[in-house]
Amino acid sequence: MLGVLLAVMASAMNAAASVLQRKADRDESSFGWRMLLDVARRPAWWAGIGSVLLGFGLQAVALAVSPVSVVQPLLISELPLTLLLASLVFRRAVAGRDWWAVLAMAVGLAVFSYCLQPSGGKPLRAPLWTWIVGLAASFVVMAALTVAGRRTKGGRRAALLGLATGVGFGTTAVLVAAVGAAGVGAMFVTWQTYAVVVIGPTSFFLLQHTLQAGELVASQPGMTLSNPLVAMAWGFTVFGEHARGGGWMAGEIVGAALIALGTLTLVRSPVLKP
Repeated sequence: MLGVLLAVMASAMNAAASVLQRKADRDESSFGWRMLLDVARRPAWWAGIGSVLLGFGLQAVALAVSPVSVVQPLLISELPLTLLLASLVFRRAVAGRDWWAVLAMAVGLAVFSYCLQPSGGKPLRAPLWTWIVGLAASFVVMAALTVAGRRTKGGRRAALLGLATGVGFGTTAVLVAAVGAAGVGAMFVTWQTYAVVVIGPTSFFLLQHTLQAGELVASQPGMTLSNPLVAMAWGFTVFGEHARGGGWMAGEIVGAALIALGTLTLVRSPVLKP
């Protein structure tokens, strides 16, 4: 239960970060360190940075006390929370259709998580070769999406960079889960700690460019959904986590369908087009 609460709180911080940094980044058109230097002069950007750090801390603790396949799906709640926060920051009214979508996602997440109930999983017992293959695959996907994003413009660029960012943060989460399993005492002798130092800032760098590339309606869905999907893939295939099967799978499908329905509705919301 503690991991669930912390994951939801992390989602709220991530949503706040997306909105605040989008507010700071939306007038930028450059791609590179110059853009970071420009937005660093804006208070909203620093408020977003604080939210990112707090969200990361909450997520790290959640991953230390709960399986990655429990924590990461709950981060999907970042999308409806982003919509609600964007409506306040950019002063846009939330339509009745959007409220129904938020409700559908909330119910869907509750049903999906309750029916799935992942358990087990030993990040530190995973063979080294599976880590190498998984990390290599993540970097290749991130690089391909980033290159494709840079070659286009507007909503397509934001969507591709959002997917790359989500893959990066999902991979960061599984590394953090391994660090948490090692414990504070072994943190600095665990190689995953140093991998986090590499892929974490890389993902953050991509986030900045994702937010300045286009509207939240384009970037947020892929960024929000790819993160838990990548982490769950790691949890079930590499860490050895197990989910409930049998009749529970019907509830998992219903929950996933409600999440998908809510997501498809929210991505068309004018609130996410500031």
